[in-house]
Amino acid sequence: MALETLSSPERQQQIVRLLNRQQRLSVAEICEQFAISEATARRDLETLAEQGKVQRVHGGVIAIEKAPPELPILQREGEQSDEKSRIGRVAAELIADGETVFLGSGTTVLETAKNLRERKNMTVITNSLPVLNALAGVKGISVVSLGGQLRESELSFIGHIAEQALAELRVDKVVMGTRGVDLEHGLTNDYLPETLTDRAILKIGREVIIAADHTKINRVSTALLAPLTAMHIFVTDARADTKFVQSLKKQGIQVVMA
Repeated sequence: MALETLSSPERQQQIVRLLNRQQRLSVAEICEQFAISEATARRDLETLAEQGKVQRVHGGVIAIEKAPPELPILQREGEQSDEKSRIGRVAAELIADGETVFLGSGTTVLETAKNLRERKNMTVITNSLPVLNALAGVKGISVVSLGGQLRESELSFIGHIAEQALAELRVDKVVMGTRGVDLEHGLTNDYLPETLTDRAILKIGREVIIAADHTKINRVSTALLAPLTAMHIFVTDARADTKFVQSLKKQGIQVVMA
């Protein structure tokens, strides 16, 4: 098909394919490649950016780094283990004796749970089976579990039953992880049914803490969880992208480095 006969959607599809090969395209390159005006090229790029397929930068676009498919939780325990251990310890320090906290699923939040074992007069609500196991029988901590459908890869309870229970709850703090965190696309996860449950979790916290290591930054996964402003505190490690951290601070989000 000749370039001049391409419809806008067809041309935009080819732009995405070309971008995936080159990782960066300028407006001038697109004009030359597709024999279109600068105004048309910019309209195409704005459309693609609105669809979350490209990231606009000065003079063109860059490819969005997609988060890789998430491995089951038991296989992820060794990934960035040092960073997760430090993040978990720091996140736990943000939780005081006597508070009620919701701990979500995931390996980083599990590290947070392990660092709460010396707390007193605390209530922990969770939909994570590993978190339940980590805190079961610990003196000074009252553990409350959500029911629901067990997502076997994550060992978390999700779905309608869990979300119905969440509607009845309010907590001082929510601690959650996320698969991707990006300035433009916000917090994203890779599994829509769990993301719906996670959205319900975010609503119950007076304060929301997102705990994620540097590999999650500037990455976008499949399902939108929430905008960045849904979190109050972001806990990450010292290898976090500096520009990303500075941008969060400008938006009024507290960043704590582990």
